[in-house]
Amino acid sequence: MSKVVISGTGLYTPSNSISNAELVSSFNAYVAQFNLDNAAAIADGSVTALEASSVEFVEKVSGIKSRYVMEKQGILDITRMVPRIPERSDDEPSIMCEMAVAASLQALERAGKTAADVDAVIVACSNLQRGYPAIAVEVQGALGIEGYGYDMNVACSSATFGIQAAVSAIQSGQARAVLVVSPEITSGHLNWRDRDSHFIFGDACTAILLERADLATSKHQFEVVAVKLKTQFSNNIRNNFGFLNRADESGIGKPDKLFHQQGRKVFKDVCPMAAAMITSTTAAADIQISDIKRFWLHQANLNMNLLIARLILGRDATTEESPTILDTYANTSSAGSIIAFHKHQEDLAIGAIGVICSFGAGYSIGCVVVKKLG
Repeated sequence: MSKVVISGTGLYTPSNSISNAELVSSFNAYVAQFNLDNAAAIADGSVTALEASSVEFVEKVSGIKSRYVMEKQGILDITRMVPRIPERSDDEPSIMCEMAVAASLQALERAGKTAADVDAVIVACSNLQRGYPAIAVEVQGALGIEGYGYDMNVACSSATFGIQAAVSAIQSGQARAVLVVSPEITSGHLNWRDRDSHFIFGDACTAILLERADLATSKHQFEVVAVKLKTQFSNNIRNNFGFLNRADESGIGKPDKLFHQQGRKVFKDVCPMAAAMITSTTAAADIQISDIKRFWLHQANLNMNLLIARLILGRDATTEESPTILDTYANTSSAGSIIAFHKHQEDLAIGAIGVICSFGAGYSIGCVVVKKLG
């Protein structure tokens, strides 16, 4: 089978950023107003008073200091607390297509390729703005790529699952090169009025170009050495929004139609699963843990990443071994591990081994072992 390389990556970062101080100030203003408006019901016990948050709390539980968002003012407006993203005409490019094209052009430039060199587009992300036509086909058309495209959703592991699909397509001869793009507008599915989760997510888009090694000319190549995927059903991270909501009006607008999780259970379940996945994948590829120079882990929670690295290494990882981007990007779902890979690869020596690992709702885990070629 043909060897496959990652020959280029791209990143679209929104222009708007919300600091923890801004976010907490808005949230606490909402809490104060809610408690004032419901003072009588709170006094008689029929309504539970909301609890204020703090910058210290947010950073302690998550490691997040700020997040990029597609629209800021609507989120901070306590009468709304939802981003203002106007619907577009069917004749205009969708907002996800715009993000995807921007990131894809970067990846193509870095790889030294054009649309004519690419045969497929996979839009792999956890939040799609519509059911059909596929965002991937729209992106394919916008870039002028012949071939095919499709959307896929495996929550926070969408990008790594997309990489596996791209590798299979290239090895089978279906495609010479495949773009895997992850436009994540997570601000749209987040409950900005929930103290335990309103700080978690941010928006971004990544793009990865994978191609046959014998066709690659990029100076930034990583051979895909191994890919392993795993899913295990769990309700501990869930979002019940979907087209069937209109079939039961009683559920419209309820909190379960947005992101919700049982964070402690997720932490307890996923950390050992992710560590075991990395260990078994590298072992199957005959790679020693001591030979791994970098772990580009899913950027959901700093404490999770610290524990996963400790379980793998038997010690704390250095910041060089396991770089963090969630302090400024927050959790960008499937884009997170790819942002870390995009931003922290140049310093690696030729021949260095690294692991891209995602983990999230499903549960889903994707592990990609790569070797730097240039």
